[in-house]
Amino acid sequence: MLEKLQNLKLTKPVVVLNDFFLDRIIKIQNLDKLYNQILEKSKLGGSIRGIPQTDLKGGNATNVAYALAKLGCPVSLITIADKIGSQILQETFSGFDKVSLSIIDGKPGRTTSLEFNNSGNIVNIMISDLGDNENFGPEKLGTAELNVLTSADAVIVTNWASNKKGTELSQFAFTKSTSAFHFLDPADIQTRSEEFKEILPKLADHLDSLCINENECNILLTQSGLDTISGEKETKKLVLELAQLYSLPIDLHTATGSYWSNGQEVEFAKSFQVEPKFVTGAGDVWDAANLLGYIVNLDTFERLRFANGAASLYVGHPLGIPPTMDEVLSFVRTHSP
Repeated sequence: MLEKLQNLKLTKPVVVLNDFFLDRIIKIQNLDKLYNQILEKSKLGGSIRGIPQTDLKGGNATNVAYALAKLGCPVSLITIADKIGSQILQETFSGFDKVSLSIIDGKPGRTTSLEFNNSGNIVNIMISDLGDNENFGPEKLGTAELNVLTSADAVIVTNWASNKKGTELSQFAFTKSTSAFHFLDPADIQTRSEEFKEILPKLADHLDSLCINENECNILLTQSGLDTISGEKETKKLVLELAQLYSLPIDLHTATGSYWSNGQEVEFAKSFQVEPKFVTGAGDVWDAANLLGYIVNLDTFERLRFANGAASLYVGHPLGIPPTMDEVLSFVRTHSP
């Protein structure tokens, strides 16, 4: 089945909306030590030195678009940025001949991501200024963006949780791209969990996949009066129940594996074992590979394995660089989950 990806010749773009952030990754080796240093410095002020930091472009939509481009997929990114952010985006995607950018003038978001080790697991906590991503509705889209949507092979709306107009944007983008495959990745819905549960029925008729991670799944399960996920067997049962309850297909990615259900069937693919070195943005890489698997009609298990492989390569890279198609195919073929 993976042969479908070997010589990818897609012509219609995947349209990705809408967030762009300027990100700073701060790697914390010893959280307790840093906390004590902050308490001490808070008395008189001063510097805490020796904390590794990395600046890079970010935002779920931008990361998904970049990961898709690395996999060789035609991409149209619709986002918002100021002059400096626009220059960063142009430079970031300058090496790809299948990428088009629709950059709407506005204030980009800014995120500081704190990465630390929690009992052997790499955890990231993100502190964000949403910028104009917070109110990105259909009114931001002009004729050029509408033309992009109508010609799309697939449309993915990301970070609904950070966009107060995320429901309106999703409905608009999906109804304007009637022949496209439709995805939604809501991001962290903790502060809008009840609202998200209520809007899902409004989007269900337009959605071909709701892509969520373990935390988002547990929040939605709790809002739906269901148990939280645990082992493989129980998680399969709960994902199946969620898909039945909301009448839409669900793709779930967790640290131990990935799940899919359409309310009638359920599938699971175990994660590949890698040493995690970079976790911020891993879900976006998973989304990109999963989406591409849908477009080329991989069977469900192979699609989930392909997405797991892409995410594993990203997590295992010290700089968090999304993999190429050849790298993912080679990895999946030579590694057992």
